Amino acid sequence: MHHRRLSAHALPRLMSSSIRSLDRECNCTVRLLDDSEYTCTIQRDAKGQYLFDLICHHLNLLEKDYFGIRYVDPDKQRHWLEFTKSIAKQMKSQPPFTMCLRVKFYPPDPAALKEEITRYLVFLQVKRDLYHGRLLCKTSDAALLAAYILQAEIGDYDPGKHPEGYSSKFQFFPKHSEKLERRIAEIHKTELIGQTPETSELNFLQKAQMLETYGVDPHPCKDVSGNPAFLAFTPFGFTVLQGNRRVHFLKWEEVTKLKFEAKTFHIYANQKEDKKIILTYFAPTPEACKHLWKCGVENQAFYKLEKSSQVRTVSSSNLFFKGSRFRYSGKVAKEVMEQSAKIKRDPPEIHSVTFVLSPSLHAPTSHSRWLPLPEPVLPEVSFCLESLRDSAHSTPVRSVSHGDSFMPSRSQTVDGSEASTSAVISDENYSPSDSVLPTPVAEHGMEMPLARHLNGAPCSIDEEESEAGTSKEGQATEFGHSRREQRMVKRRPATSSEVEELNKFILSVLRLFLVTIGLLFALLLLLIMLTESDLDIAFLRDIRKTPEFQQFHFEYFCPLRRWFACKLRWMGGFLVLGCN
Repeated sequence: MHHRRLSAHALPRLMSSSIRSLDRECNCTVRLLDDSEYTCTIQRDAKGQYLFDLICHHLNLLEKDYFGIRYVDPDKQRHWLEFTKSIAKQMKSQPPFTMCLRVKFYPPDPAALKEEITRYLVFLQVKRDLYHGRLLCKTSDAALLAAYILQAEIGDYDPGKHPEGYSSKFQFFPKHSEKLERRIAEIHKTELIGQTPETSELNFLQKAQMLETYGVDPHPCKDVSGNPAFLAFTPFGFTVLQGNRRVHFLKWEEVTKLKFEAKTFHIYANQKEDKKIILTYFAPTPEACKHLWKCGVENQAFYKLEKSSQVRTVSSSNLFFKGSRFRYSGKVAKEVMEQSAKIKRDPPEIHSVTFVLSPSLHAPTSHSRWLPLPEPVLPEVSFCLESLRDSAHSTPVRSVSHGDSFMPSRSQTVDGSEASTSAVISDENYSPSDSVLPTPVAEHGMEMPLARHLNGAPCSIDEEESEAGTSKEGQATEFGHSRREQRMVKRRPATSSEVEELNKFILSVLRLFLVTIGLLFALLLLLIMLTESDLDIAFLRDIRKTPEFQQFHFEYFCPLRRWFACKLRWMGGFLVLGCN
């Protein structure tokens, strides 16, 4: 009986310890660039670096400094996961967490990458950029890029396997014309015969690298006149796209400072002949402006500096008591290239699916060009040809445009000496779908289909949902809500962004108070030193004659000076004895 009584008391303690152990763990899902998912269990206090290392080990990836993990907070603001901070604190939501692996720093020269697996992952990212309109290009370049994708995915053209009009079943761009589809098929049939998937992917990246919008992750903003614009940081510098023009381009060597305050973003630059310029833009929200600023700080450090030891903590404001502070914690581009050159191992195994069109069913079958990675997590390849566009997206309805105007290549634009001048980049406005659309966070939201076509650019559901980290509260209400329910809606709790803004304000006030106290204390010490000195100045003589000064001098200053003199003599004697 006594043994049973002990077991009965020990069971709740055992269960409570197990529950506490479960509370310290949380599930995390990271969607990779091929749309497969990597799921793991992490400790609640785990830092971002731990999760990133797990993913890189899963992919057998060594050149990992070009990549990052993106997530969306409950207020639908996108962020890059900071590797030095706790994951749970950054997510600001309850687990399970959902994030995405993306290219964060685009390689300035993809051909210089050491390993094939790195090029393949960058290829998947740039192909995603091409579809979502972030990588805009003229017609001839668009046809060649799409043909490279076809060659990499389905191999050489085979009349018995590839029926007439097969290229129209692929969706490479937000919208394109039938004339462009015919040109894509023509290039694929005649110019790319014999190219392996690796060669086609490399040629695709080399061609994309020559475009003005290579590496662009656009941030929607407005200029001082209220006109919409897209700000972006590329491997070569800072660029502003507005309408169908590139209105500014600043090399990283020219950019001297990046600042923001609330929704206002400032770029300071020095151009040739000591020409200083300040560009000002306005982000949709303070959180979006801070994200823009942090992206700029990281890109400038990565591409501009020679070594990571030169990285310094930067402030968003010139005042000590105001603004945010941030420090880039990774390697810089030059260090990454030097480290990549030291890699000596057999090429890692890559699993990339190539597609073969069946003449009877017009459906794709798949085979691997290499053996799969250990423990691969791959999606089912049992979808129809209509969805054979990009394994990282779901397939929207094909949108056809009769205009064939795209952005000119880098070689056809103004050179670096004239980079800040306005230049026409396209007959169509630059409007990437993912950047214009709000970031939905619900996996089955009813409002998603309503916003799927904006500015003529369809957006895939997978791309929208892939970076969602939390569940979205239903916003639509019934027509017959009672007044009591309406009052409850009005008395909504403060959002995390409002709480964060309040905390920032309190912190700024506290910093201002501390700085003021410190300055007053310093001024007081300076005044005491001046009055006790031998300086013969009129206002100092007047101060010395006051009874308050006489009392302070004899009751406080003189005893304190004798005490310091005694301590100094004692320390001097101690040092002399120690030397002897």
